[in-house]
Amino acid sequence: MNSTLLAHLNPEQLAAVTLESEPGLILAGAGSGKTRVLTTRIAWLLSTGRVGPGGIMAVTFTNKAAKEMLTRLSAMLPYNVRGMWIGTFHGLCHRFLRAHWKAAGLPQGFQILDASDTVAAVKRVCKAMNLDEERYPAKQAAHFIAHAKERAERPKDVVPRDEQDRRFIEVYAQYDAQCQREGVVDFAELMLRTYELMRDDPALRAHYQQRFQHVLVDEFQDTNALQYAWLKLFAPPGGQQAVFAVGDDDQSIYAFRGAEVGNMAAFEREYRVRLQVKLEQNYRSCGHILDAANHLISHNERRLGKTLRTDGPQGEPIRVNESPTDFEEAKWVLEEAQSLHRAGTPRAEIALLYRSNAQSRVLESALFNAGIPYRVYGGLRFFERAEIKHALAYLRLLENPNDDTSFLRVVNFPARAIGARTLEQLQDAARSSGRSLWQSVSALSGKPGQVLAKFTALVEELRRATEGQTLRGIVEHVVEGSGLAAHYRSDKDGAERLENLDELITAAESFVTQEGFGRDAVALPVDELGQGPGLTPDAETGEIMSPLAAFLTHASLEAGEHQAIAGADAIQLMTIHAAKGLEFDAVFLTGLEEGLFPNERALSDPDGLEEERRLMYVAITRARQRLHLSFSQTRMLHGQTRYNVKSRFFDELPPDALKWLTPQGGGFGSGFERDYASAWQRGSGLKGIVGAGREGWEPPRPRWGNASAAPAPAPVLPKSGHDSGLRPGQGVFHTKFGEGVVLALEGSGNDARAHVRFGRHGDKWLALSVAKLTPI
Repeated sequence: MNSTLLAHLNPEQLAAVTLESEPGLILAGAGSGKTRVLTTRIAWLLSTGRVGPGGIMAVTFTNKAAKEMLTRLSAMLPYNVRGMWIGTFHGLCHRFLRAHWKAAGLPQGFQILDASDTVAAVKRVCKAMNLDEERYPAKQAAHFIAHAKERAERPKDVVPRDEQDRRFIEVYAQYDAQCQREGVVDFAELMLRTYELMRDDPALRAHYQQRFQHVLVDEFQDTNALQYAWLKLFAPPGGQQAVFAVGDDDQSIYAFRGAEVGNMAAFEREYRVRLQVKLEQNYRSCGHILDAANHLISHNERRLGKTLRTDGPQGEPIRVNESPTDFEEAKWVLEEAQSLHRAGTPRAEIALLYRSNAQSRVLESALFNAGIPYRVYGGLRFFERAEIKHALAYLRLLENPNDDTSFLRVVNFPARAIGARTLEQLQDAARSSGRSLWQSVSALSGKPGQVLAKFTALVEELRRATEGQTLRGIVEHVVEGSGLAAHYRSDKDGAERLENLDELITAAESFVTQEGFGRDAVALPVDELGQGPGLTPDAETGEIMSPLAAFLTHASLEAGEHQAIAGADAIQLMTIHAAKGLEFDAVFLTGLEEGLFPNERALSDPDGLEEERRLMYVAITRARQRLHLSFSQTRMLHGQTRYNVKSRFFDELPPDALKWLTPQGGGFGSGFERDYASAWQRGSGLKGIVGAGREGWEPPRPRWGNASAAPAPAPVLPKSGHDSGLRPGQGVFHTKFGEGVVLALEGSGNDARAHVRFGRHGDKWLALSVAKLTPI
């Protein structure tokens, strides 16, 4: 059996699998068969009689990895492996505490709180302490407690930095007492309670140290301080156990979660590792892709070091494209992806990667407009994200205050002390009178009526303040005036949500430009007859809508259409962090611009820059056959136009592995414009730029695009009014909206318009002087 187990291992894998019973550090490069080595190691130990099933503990980071390991072991071994201690850190801690509930001070049937339950429990504590929810948000307090537990700190151990910390320490103490009374634990408590019990009970510690003779740890580079300390209690340095640590310091990208890449070097030192095995044979990627990964990561100084190689072909060179704008970048990505699909690559094997979630919007927009199915992996599509839906709900109330769905979404968000009972009374009043929730607010008296009236007054004030403004101005004002921005600023984990709200502002400005309204078009007001200063027919479709109404329709359609059904062939969109552990035939890495990737927050921090480089390394090594890199000279992001220079990572890639599809050094890539853009990105404004101090000087305008191009010639007008040949009830076809039915016709000459119901896009008023309607 041993010969069968070891038959398909390369020399490096064989050395790792058959390592003698001593501490070992396995540097497993991307695509080097790490899971095979781990499972074969366990099977080899058992089949050779070096240890029994009860003497092995294997720790992974995800349930998916644990299940895969158990599945593979079941196929390798002739007996049931389900009883073995193989699982995640939290899963094994749960198993440990179930066995030792009395020693841990827990009831036998203790329950586990998930993330939302934990916040709810903390909220009860805050309410009992009469804490101001605005100053001390329960969600923020829950994060404070979790981070303290991950540092193995109880309330008495935490050193406060300010008054908020002092209050949160009090909440932590009360929360601990409440959980103990109720017999519940949160996820962080599973780990901490196990650590404390092992630390404080010498007999129990000796039992497990004697029992587990072989301890295997996967993804060691992702361990935090508490997890490493936990490991040392089960298998201490200098002990009799053989600790088999597998990881890749070049793929350590979770410092923001507390992961410490230095744990690998500490393990090698503290456990006096005699043999370090490097798995450098890559079974995933072509040669050019590996050359790029090796050259890039070699610029990191603090690494243990390894070089990936392959026996496979060099493959196609990495394609690099520079675009004038982010829209042009998205268009290029879409065209290349479509070309790959037509050549036989399944859409599910094409991944579009980006540094931050906000970057997905422009890619999603391009895919949506082209009718191509896509899936956002590990997250929500842009217009489905909670903060975006909140902002859109406020905007819909400006357009139509009788929208009950939008009313209910934001009437108590951010929190306004409007409870469920108050909303029940309002809904009862609306049902009995046959009116909308908005119209029924006046029917409620007392405190319920007062708090609801404050909300409607807020929306009315937002509407008054945004009259005569552009769409961008309306969105900016609503995001601030509604309290959404302040709410997310007070949340320690709200930075990404704020970035997405900024990107909504960008989406609004981009929309009016793309749809032909113009940036300065007034978006409000529009009266009940569909008239107003911002009301113009779409230059392409002839649709008659205000910029605000058109944008809200666009958002609804993007959120509701082209959703990939589970198992359907769809292009994959995700952040690079979400892509770790995955692989695809073709990968597009977008937004490779200085300040975006590497992220501007990391540019002044050597450790941060090294982590950004590791993130780039992870992105590159997701690709099997084809890798595409792209950047743009200008980008609308977080509500601002950015003038970009290409990422420094391009200078760290081997030139022979790259195929530039656009000339290098053009646009903002060289000379005066590059200096200007670089200074702008550094936050130094125009200081030091030649000519910046001269009166009348303006920043250089891009040499591309059609921002100042003459308007397109007016279309040839078809017959208008009722002479157009159309009639109510007639079927028509529109090049963008598809097939529809004419419901009504009105007006004459250039003012003629048709009310058409389209199957996929709903009802639309179209100007017949512009819209190209073909009778069916």
